[in-house]
Amino acid sequence: MKKENPQKSKSFFENNSWYHRTKVLQEDGNVKYSKKGGFATSKEADKSYEQCEAEFKKAYRAYQMAHQVNTEIMLKDYLVYWFEEIFSERVESTTRMVGAYALYNIILPQLDYDIKVRYVNSDYLDTVLEKAAKVTSSAGNKARELLNLAFKEAVIGGYIKTNPVTGTKPYKRQKPKIIVLGREKVKLLLKAASKTNWYLEILLGLFCGLRKGEIMGLKFSDFDFEKNTVYINRQVASDPKIKKRSGSKIEEYALVEREPKTPNSYRTLRVPEAVMAEVRKRKELVERNRLREGQNYSDRDYISCQENGKLHSITALNNALTKLCSRNSLPHITVHGLRHMYATILIEMNVPLVKISALLGHSSVHTTFEYYCEVMDENENILAFMNNAFVPVETEEVA
Repeated sequence: MKKENPQKSKSFFENNSWYHRTKVLQEDGNVKYSKKGGFATSKEADKSYEQCEAEFKKAYRAYQMAHQVNTEIMLKDYLVYWFEEIFSERVESTTRMVGAYALYNIILPQLDYDIKVRYVNSDYLDTVLEKAAKVTSSAGNKARELLNLAFKEAVIGGYIKTNPVTGTKPYKRQKPKIIVLGREKVKLLLKAASKTNWYLEILLGLFCGLRKGEIMGLKFSDFDFEKNTVYINRQVASDPKIKKRSGSKIEEYALVEREPKTPNSYRTLRVPEAVMAEVRKRKELVERNRLREGQNYSDRDYISCQENGKLHSITALNNALTKLCSRNSLPHITVHGLRHMYATILIEMNVPLVKISALLGHSSVHTTFEYYCEVMDENENILAFMNNAFVPVETEEVA
């Protein structure tokens, strides 16, 4: 089935049907966020979305009539209330962590004088954002983004009639500087990496374009050893805990399995033979560790784990890359840098952008297995290039 997606569509494709986000007003005034699917086309999903939005606005207006909105609320009080009681209830913990820092460490300290929400205008916010932008290079953009969300809700909630953030000066999102190594330096990197415990993870970033969380979430059961493919269907992410109204202080960290970054990141990729060989070596190593550790082994089938089977820390791979580059006089690169180099290789091989988007999991419409079969068919010349150009022929097995 062909899956079109209009530029301004509110729908997304998942599990062989079209979906859209929903929000329903509860009796206590809280908003329940979910999704609705089963639509054959994006147009049907968009139409349903508009109907749901109209019903929500009607219900919200009725709720306002029954529960008088406090239009005299001060800006600081509203922002804290919105963040803790509305925004935080519908986002993942990592998004909440970033938002908490933006609110409590960047926005609120810039409010030299507090005013009522209904008196806030673009000039006032421009002054706040101008000071916020001096905190860090990305602070202006992140602060404006969070304020825009807060004031959109303020309009819906009846606190104000229009969103003043739309009239403020925009701040560009700071793009991270990504290093792309030349062929000889890539060979040097891989030769050095082959002598470490992180060789397979680095290969998966460079030759499969996987995100760090996707690499950490891979299990041996995700690989088809006959077809030389891997199915990306989860990620491991940090789960920072922040108590309500405690500012941006993180109480504790944990690692959790989650769905891929977006529904469109589900994908099946062909894996170069040299990388599959390293997967087999890793499987043998893990099996030896499992036998040695016995009952102390945490068997979750992860390909990237400690000797006891437990996950590495969320920063371990990037830390290993930093040490590797430093010891071999290479420019500093991260896992995202490996992914970027993978995309560069594809571009240099004249692979169409739509194919690159699918391979990276970026496309908004190419999420089903059938489509990725098509991508794999067109990937044969890339596999040959990867197998012959960069991967060292002889590698040392890590004991």
